Amino acid sequence: MEASIALRLPRDAASVPLIRQMLDGTLRSLGVEDPIREDIELMLTEACSNVIRHAAPSDEYTVSATVHDDRCFIRVVDTGGGFDPAKLEEPKPGAEHGRGLQIMRALADDIRFTNKRENGAVVCLEKRLRYAPGAAGPHLMASDGHSSH
Repeated sequence: MEASIALRLPRDAASVPLIRQMLDGTLRSLGVEDPIREDIELMLTEACSNVIRHAAPSDEYTVSATVHDDRCFIRVVDTGGGFDPAKLEEPKPGAEHGRGLQIMRALADDIRFTNKRENGAVVCLEKRLRYAPGAAGPHLMASDGHSSH
């Protein structure tokens, strides 16, 4: 079983709650446990907010999220020139901004950054899912011949 969402969104802060609610609704329907959904929501929010704040001027960005077995994969793609995460400075204690990358690294099981000259920057986040007892997600996966448990 695989569930996917892909949206091309306006580069506007109002777009972040939309994709966040859509993905959370999908994860909730599959029975993903609350703490995992909350981690995914925060990772997604940080990735999208970074695009809105830091990407080169453009009209839109793309978010895709896929749930496959016991994993959630998120890709956030902008049309900017990208950045080198290794060259970012650690935020100063008490700083109000600059913690997005730290938050994503702390919550994701895997995080990758790719910079493509013509296609912008790509942030890939991966999170292992846990399901509530009796949830639909594992049941649907088992009917496809795959099981994560």
